[in-house]
Amino acid sequence: MVGDEGRGIRTIMDMVTGNRLYCAMSSAGIMRQALVQALHHTANRSAFQKRLIHQPLMRNVLADMAVEVEAALAHWLRIARAMDQADDEAEGALARIGTAVAKYWNCKRCPSLVVEALECHGGPGYIEESIMPRLYREAPLNSIWEGSGNIMGLDVLRAMEREPECVPALVAEAERARGNDPNLDRSIDELKAELGERSVQEGRMRMITELMALVLQGALLTGHGPAALAEAICASRLAPRYRGAFGTLPEGCDLDAVRDRAMAA
Repeated sequence: MVGDEGRGIRTIMDMVTGNRLYCAMSSAGIMRQALVQALHHTANRSAFQKRLIHQPLMRNVLADMAVEVEAALAHWLRIARAMDQADDEAEGALARIGTAVAKYWNCKRCPSLVVEALECHGGPGYIEESIMPRLYREAPLNSIWEGSGNIMGLDVLRAMEREPECVPALVAEAERARGNDPNLDRSIDELKAELGERSVQEGRMRMITELMALVLQGALLTGHGPAALAEAICASRLAPRYRGAFGTLPEGCDLDAVRDRAMAA
């Protein structure tokens, strides 16, 4: 790749930005494949005279995984659109900061989801007779390529400090969904408070980047997803007591609707 003299780093960073989005896309694809494998296995295996897919705990696990997959897909698609429309100042700014956020969070969640899908299989998921061992090996790689989690956090911080249009673009994207859910509204306010600090500490950038990702995903799914999916992400990822383990969707979530949407394809 050849660029203008003195702009070598900037030139190569244009390529790196694209590759980082590809990492976010790839992680979303790996998560989708792992979910498909888990759905198929649990739909065809029984325990205690009932298909695994209908067991209460498994219903929650599968639905929770489906929420993660849909959120990851919506996330990278929105950033890809922003990248395609980067000639627009707001879209370009969203692409700048949003790519690092998507790369950080999708790639960070991928290994956890693949391990959960492997657990759905039990021992057969660990041996080389299915695709699961391959997914298990591949899952961590995108978090390493084109910048680890720490590098993504630092890149988000760099965008915040050096490109002041980035934060308003991300906040504006989230604000479009204000009023869709109380947990989303509270999380938007929390994010704005974090971003409003005069000096953001470097050591907190993972937490802030995660919050950016969850708010953006919640905004996208409440704005464009079916009601069951929107309710599930806001009641879990954006709820005050969320801890990140799969299978912890609260009562009131339509587990079957979320799961069945994932099976439709």
